[in-house]
Amino acid sequence: MTQLSPEEIQKQNDFDEEILPHLDALYGFARKLTSSEADAEDLVQDTIVKAYRFFNSYEKGTNAKGWLFRIMKNSYINLYRKVSKQPAKVDYDEIEPFYESIRSEQSNTTDMESTMFGSMMGDEITEALTRIPEDFRTVVLLCDVEGFSYEEIANMLDVPIGTIRSRLHRGRNLLKDMLADFATQRGY
Repeated sequence: MTQLSPEEIQKQNDFDEEILPHLDALYGFARKLTSSEADAEDLVQDTIVKAYRFFNSYEKGTNAKGWLFRIMKNSYINLYRKVSKQPAKVDYDEIEPFYESIRSEQSNTTDMESTMFGSMMGDEITEALTRIPEDFRTVVLLCDVEGFSYEEIANMLDVPIGTIRSRLHRGRNLLKDMLADFATQRGY
């Protein structure tokens, strides 16, 4: 068993202090990007591994959350590109049980995830968010849900601040159009 050097121990301590407090925010953003608990967990894990690997390029005391979100966004885009180039895969052994489960007339749902996230954001809003293009969705989520400033988002996405303003404006307008009937029904 090898012993860690004092530099490695210091790196771990600095990493724990600067990065680990942002795990919940990372998971929340990953959950919104991927719409899947398992994929979100994988994306967070990939982000943390990359952050640790490149921690020496991070300037201690700067915006750790922004740095992590940028790593996550880049990982998500790379993964999306990789997956979109692969042909669809089907496990035929899983088709039969799946078919039998949806064929059942009885729907007994005890999905804790739906219960928890359903109370946080209405199904209509979540559905509308998933239907807008990814560039707009990412900016809306980072600004309106995560609370990042335009400048922070521009740095994370590596685009001009004017582009962030434009995407945010267009994304909000797309959501407004999609949710007009929902808002009318709710009396807004």
